Amino acid sequence: MDLMLIDRLHDALPLTERPFADVGAELGISEDVVIERLRHLLARGTLTRFGPLFQIERAGGLFVLAALEVPEGEFERITAIVNAFPEVAHNYRREHQLNMWFVVAAETREAAFDALARIEAATALKVHAFPKEREYFVELRLPVTAGVDHGPV
Repeated sequence: MDLMLIDRLHDALPLTERPFADVGAELGISEDVVIERLRHLLARGTLTRFGPLFQIERAGGLFVLAALEVPEGEFERITAIVNAFPEVAHNYRREHQLNMWFVVAAETREAAFDALARIEAATALKVHAFPKEREYFVELRLPVTAGVDHGPV
């Protein structure tokens, strides 16, 4: 059932009043079962994220990929500072001179760059900003196959 649910939700969620009920009806299960299975898949780590993808630029906003060179002994402290900004969507560590990468999302270009300036001031580290110049859509679609052992469900 989980494989069928993942395969079905890969394409799109119905834009209706009760999309999980509609998906459940297609699969022969209830709305509650769809929601419970999604919660289980997320909790177990089979799915790492379930949600919409926004094209923020169409609404006038901006996503900016940014990086910092954080001294090793300061990594946890700087992480807490960066993550405290509501504009920071996520951040991750890299094995590189620029060892902290994060995404800033804001409703306007000005607000995005203002957030980057405030992060630079709060951390006392130079923020390297890499705003998106062009968008590419690359769909990776792996076949979901029954009969493959994916561990306990």
